[in-house]
Amino acid sequence: MSTPPLDDHARAGSGTGEGLVDRHPRTGGNDGGLVRHGLVALTVIGVLGAAFELATEQHWKTVEQLIPWAALALLAIAVPLMYLRNSRRLLAAVRLVTVAVLLASLYGVYAHVAANHDAGVLDQRYAATWDTLPAISQWWYALTKMVGPAPPLAPGMLAQSALILLLATFTRRRSGATASIRSELD
Repeated sequence: MSTPPLDDHARAGSGTGEGLVDRHPRTGGNDGGLVRHGLVALTVIGVLGAAFELATEQHWKTVEQLIPWAALALLAIAVPLMYLRNSRRLLAAVRLVTVAVLLASLYGVYAHVAANHDAGVLDQRYAATWDTLPAISQWWYALTKMVGPAPPLAPGMLAQSALILLLATFTRRRSGATASIRSELD
């Protein structure tokens, strides 16, 4: 039984592990670039949104409140690094930055929940009973912002941006030499 002939699109990546996954069906271009650009654009939108949120909340009054600003600065530096050149070291640096921002975000979620938990005794709804509530209920109220002023999920915005940029580092990127050789072979 013979196999059907391959069209130009399928043949373009045969034997390389590429082809239908990496090439756009109409243009024959590299879809990895489109995905990478989209992920980086989402990262930039997240960074700008988080910066706006932090600025409107005047989130710079203590040293601890400067942590998310530092994380945003790291992401802002990492974004253009994605476009400098196709280097393993550069991608490793971007990945390291994203992991650092993820850790800072986790710390932020913890700090917000802990601040809300500490404020639970001051909430007029629970002031008389806060100390008698089970610990799980206290922490749940703190996590869901039923007590306290700190938004526990706001640091998650940073984590989301860092994770999106981290995913962008795993998209395939061809160097100029590889792309020109491929175009000659096609």
